[in-house]
Amino acid sequence: MNRIWHSIVGKLWATILLLVSFVLFIVTVLLLEFLDNFHTNQAEDSLRREATTIGKIVIDHESESALRLIIQDILDNETNALIVSSDKEVQYSFHKGLNGEKIEQKILSEPKFFTNLKVNEKIVKEMILPSVKDPDVMEQYLVIVYPFEEMGGTFNTIVMYQSLDAVHRTTKRTTHIVFLSAFIAFILTTIFAFFLSTRITSPLRGMRQAAFELSKGNFDTRLPATQNDEIGQLATAFNQMGRQLKYQMELIKQEKEQLSSILTSMTDAVITFNRDYSILLSNPQAERLLQKWYFANGANDKVLPPEIFHMLEHAISFSEEVEDELELAGQFYGVSISPLYSENSIRGAVAVLRDMTEQHKLDKLRSDFIANVSHELRTPISLLQGYSEAIIDNVVTSEEERNEMVQIIHDESKRMSRLVTDLLDLARMESGHMRLYKDHFSLIPFLNRVLNKFMQIARDTNVELYINYDESDNETILFADDDRLEQVFTNLIDNAIRHTQDGGKVVISVEKKKETVDITVADTGSGIPKEDLPFIFERFYKADKARTRGKGGTGLGLAIAKTIIESHDGRITAELAHPSGTIFNCTLPLGPEQADSNS
Repeated sequence: MNRIWHSIVGKLWATILLLVSFVLFIVTVLLLEFLDNFHTNQAEDSLRREATTIGKIVIDHESESALRLIIQDILDNETNALIVSSDKEVQYSFHKGLNGEKIEQKILSEPKFFTNLKVNEKIVKEMILPSVKDPDVMEQYLVIVYPFEEMGGTFNTIVMYQSLDAVHRTTKRTTHIVFLSAFIAFILTTIFAFFLSTRITSPLRGMRQAAFELSKGNFDTRLPATQNDEIGQLATAFNQMGRQLKYQMELIKQEKEQLSSILTSMTDAVITFNRDYSILLSNPQAERLLQKWYFANGANDKVLPPEIFHMLEHAISFSEEVEDELELAGQFYGVSISPLYSENSIRGAVAVLRDMTEQHKLDKLRSDFIANVSHELRTPISLLQGYSEAIIDNVVTSEEERNEMVQIIHDESKRMSRLVTDLLDLARMESGHMRLYKDHFSLIPFLNRVLNKFMQIARDTNVELYINYDESDNETILFADDDRLEQVFTNLIDNAIRHTQDGGKVVISVEKKKETVDITVADTGSGIPKEDLPFIFERFYKADKARTRGKGGTGLGLAIAKTIIESHDGRITAELAHPSGTIFNCTLPLGPEQADSNS
């Protein structure tokens, strides 16, 4: 019941019923009042006409019996009459029922009826008189006094009185009819109001259900627009709204997916903060960065670094974009924090953090590279300049000294040429412009050919140089660029011979595995200091200068060797030999046919 009163049907139904009930009440009250007055006036007019008629009858008839008979026929059962002479004597009494004498006395005792009367002037008055039916009951009567003059000049008065109970009975019957009509009208109005309310609210209930479906995300909900009135237009507008909402939600979904894809694919860390500095959104890169910070500060201490927090606080408090480069936990970050606005107020900030660690490393490598190149070129350039000036100024005193200076100039120019060539080769390799001309070749003959180039040098320096391999590996085939690999092993063997003392030895070993082959270049020289091993493949890095015995290279050979080996999908490492010396191990993949035969 409460549900219907809180619905539009109940409210509209109640409104119509209250309005109709109020109108019916007013109409009923006014109608009853009108009917009551109407019946009273009708009774009064009837008594007046009867009084006039009786007066004429009294004048025209002298026979008392005929007079009584005619007057009794004129009077109905509810009407009584008195004919009173001028001296208040009752000449004729036409009374039916009880309390006749009491009524006559009451009427005769009323001074208004018989004082200063004029002929044919009727006096009407309502009085309380004894009932004609109950001896001890008083009723309301309508009394009419009609004075008239007879033929002989006699002045008489006709008094007619009628109980208003008859009028009240007529009014009561009329009231019943009026109330019955009002009740029927109320019932019909109730049915009509309920029917009208249902017809009006039925589409509204459908719209309410459709609105609930829209709120659940079902944007395909449609309403039938079968009417041409305002409700039909509202249904049409609702359907248009559903289609527009679906279109807008699709746009928002697409934009959200695009934004998510962009944030996910970004290499920079993006973090969105609320106004209270809490994190609202972050991409995977930012999540990893935050986890690193949280781990550094303690697993349960989810606190931003103070530098980031101060920048965030400044951006939100002063509505300014803040940019800075910070070092956090040994890494460098470029941080940019911008405020986010909601209309005219700041609702948070977005921070973009770019990892600048690699760039710092590259900048350091670049500066070190420039410094190393400058250092390497300074010595030969100084020698070239000094000795050339000595020759130009004729400082030399003999042809032997001149030839010695020319030889030094020639050696230093060759050293500069080697340095420039190595630099160009390394730059070309690292930029990806080095092209490998791969082909199948036998490994053992290839290594023997490289060793033959150094046999004379090894004999001159009293260094034993040989190759060690299993006879079963004699047919080992590689698919590689033999010119580039020759450059690698030439460098490794040359370094090994130069850094090995008299009486030492340099051994090249070959060990074939399932899909790779290990080529080892080991020497018994002074060896590389342990602390220098992680850096020997970097550009211009040189270990203890004492190992060079005055035969220092460009410092690029091992860097070039590593680049060539890795371009062949191989790997090169260095380790200390026992009890002295250095071991370089190169791992290269076998040719496809060789790998298939091994498997």
